[in-house]
Amino acid sequence: MKAHTLLYPVECLDPAIGFFRDALGLPLKFRDGDRYAALDTGGLTLGLAAGEERIVDRPALALRVDDLDEALARLLEQGADILRQPEDGPHERRAVLRAPGGHPLVISAKR
Repeated sequence: MKAHTLLYPVECLDPAIGFFRDALGLPLKFRDGDRYAALDTGGLTLGLAAGEERIVDRPALALRVDDLDEALARLLEQGADILRQPEDGPHERRAVLRAPGGHPLVISAKR
């Protein structure tokens, strides 16, 4: 597993992009319409998620795995709960879990 994004839910992309880009100086890597924007933090990507891409209600670490089903089974065995079943997103296959302690965790694999 590799951490690749901090998924950050927002109501609307434009003011959020303006804040993180202009106030904090984070470069915009790309934008996917009104639903997603990726900003470069110098390591971990900050993923602003709105509309249909807002799959979590609070910030969540997104981990990239080679095999989503295998990783999901292992995480469930270790105490995670499924919040959102595996689904095909616009850029990857993903699932949302609740890690022990209650925080959301997004697991994704390239399609």
